[in-house]
Amino acid sequence: MALDELKSAIPDFAKDLKLNLGSVIGNSDLPQQQLWGTVLACAIASRSPKVLRELEPEAKANLSAEAYTAAKSAAAIMAMNNVFYRTRHLLSDPEYGTLRAGLRMNVIGNPGVEKVDFELWSLAVSAINGCGQCLDSHEQVLRKAGVDRETIQEAVKIASVIQAVGVTLDAEAVLAEQ
Repeated sequence: MALDELKSAIPDFAKDLKLNLGSVIGNSDLPQQQLWGTVLACAIASRSPKVLRELEPEAKANLSAEAYTAAKSAAAIMAMNNVFYRTRHLLSDPEYGTLRAGLRMNVIGNPGVEKVDFELWSLAVSAINGCGQCLDSHEQVLRKAGVDRETIQEAVKIASVIQAVGVTLDAEAVLAEQ
């Protein structure tokens, strides 16, 4: 199992990450599609080659072809949107918020899976990328669709642990090269 290999690669000083990785994936209450779509989208968003290499095969095995593509689409579109909307939010000139974005985002309207699943994956990627405006937007859509706070927090926990594992393993790889 790739998850076990990933956990075994985590150094002892980051034992909490190892325990949390097993917990947020292995003990998640999310339905399989929501869980593995979140894992895949977050592994991509983490930008860690090792994390993506280890988690992608299991995600692919647990997702339909449509869900697999949609999770990758969530990571891709949010990579763009998080930069754009975070920048508009951070600029002190409020006029930027009134300008038309002019960016294609068709996949959000037709992701190929249940809208709730895609929104959850988009929220998790937005947590990794640190876009408060996107986090608020996706959280509001999810809450209006009846998704409870615990489910939303579960996706954010997955995002935070996957990101932390990626940062840790990538740093260790660089330090090992010295």
